[in-house]
Amino acid sequence: MSAVQSPSVWLKLIRQPSAIIGGLITFLALLLAISGYWISPDSSPDANRMIVEIASRPPGFRQQFLLLPKSPQPPEVSWWKRTLYGQPDRFTFIPIGGHKWGQDSVVVQQFIDEDLYERVAFPLTLFSADQAASNRTTSSDQKLNNQQSITSVNPDRYIKEQRFLLGTDKFGRDMLSRLIIGTRISLLVGGIAMVLSLTIGLLLGSIAGYYGGKSDQVIMWLINVIWSIPTLLLVFAITLLLGKGFWQVFIAVGLTMWVNVARLVRGQLIAARNLEYVEAARALGYRDFRILVKHILPNIMGPVLVVAAANFASAIVVEAGLSFLGVGVQPPQPSWGAMIKENYNFIITNNPMLALAPGFAIMLLVLAFNLIGNGIRDALDVRS
Repeated sequence: MSAVQSPSVWLKLIRQPSAIIGGLITFLALLLAISGYWISPDSSPDANRMIVEIASRPPGFRQQFLLLPKSPQPPEVSWWKRTLYGQPDRFTFIPIGGHKWGQDSVVVQQFIDEDLYERVAFPLTLFSADQAASNRTTSSDQKLNNQQSITSVNPDRYIKEQRFLLGTDKFGRDMLSRLIIGTRISLLVGGIAMVLSLTIGLLLGSIAGYYGGKSDQVIMWLINVIWSIPTLLLVFAITLLLGKGFWQVFIAVGLTMWVNVARLVRGQLIAARNLEYVEAARALGYRDFRILVKHILPNIMGPVLVVAAANFASAIVVEAGLSFLGVGVQPPQPSWGAMIKENYNFIITNNPMLALAPGFAIMLLVLAFNLIGNGIRDALDVRS
């Protein structure tokens, strides 16, 4: 049984306060990422509902809206698609200061700007089709029911007051919703970067450390070249090669994180390849692949897991930096780094939370994975 699989190690890990705190934060972030479009106030794709009249509002801002049905209505999406991509808005959100329903129209005080309203009337026929659709009318009775629904429009269905807990950005989008949906970007880039770094690092480090010779020299030359290039500059180069985009950024970040894993695995393999249990496996006629996968790697995974947790945290920071510089995840997808870029000028004005909120989110998630790494290190008694 490897050191990582030992029950005593898991008991030590769950007794580490830092690991428990980091695990709870990570678990909550994962829940937010999965259920984001179901719990966000703005469930539209990418939480990109723009209401320019209420741009740059402070946290706790309240606004009443008239929900004007869109024509044509967007189709309802399945549960699975809504979880992944959200549900397109069926209504246009019109900010209002007051309203009055009449026999054939609704008159509202449409909000334009601070203390500036415009009186606008919307005919009830705009709502009748949506009302009929909600009642699941048939095509043969549509004309009659449309006429009847003009006088039976439910006002409560089309008036909504919303509170923006974290305010709105300069495009009038709900900051809380974009912060929640942005969680999945950070977790995805961290997870993909960690998987890529472990895959490449374990492969090259194992070859270099186990076989040595020319294989070791070539791989160490490649490691030293990659190691000498600043991470951000290398990510820039890979991003320009692959192009801007969602998956390109994840791959670019992952391809820069494998070097420290490879160096660590190589060192561990050099120390372990001549140990007695490895010599015994060779004497029994086991192939090199089985010796590596079944015997050596499980016993050196402790330090590797610590580095993997650190890579996860580093990938989140690198992606945020790339998005801040404009070469990361592209709008309108919500990235915490891009949110800071869009709103950093508000730090010195009356609404600093627009930039501070995503900054705190990055700090909290990075701290969580660092705490998990520290807990694994202490549980496995990994010596630095």
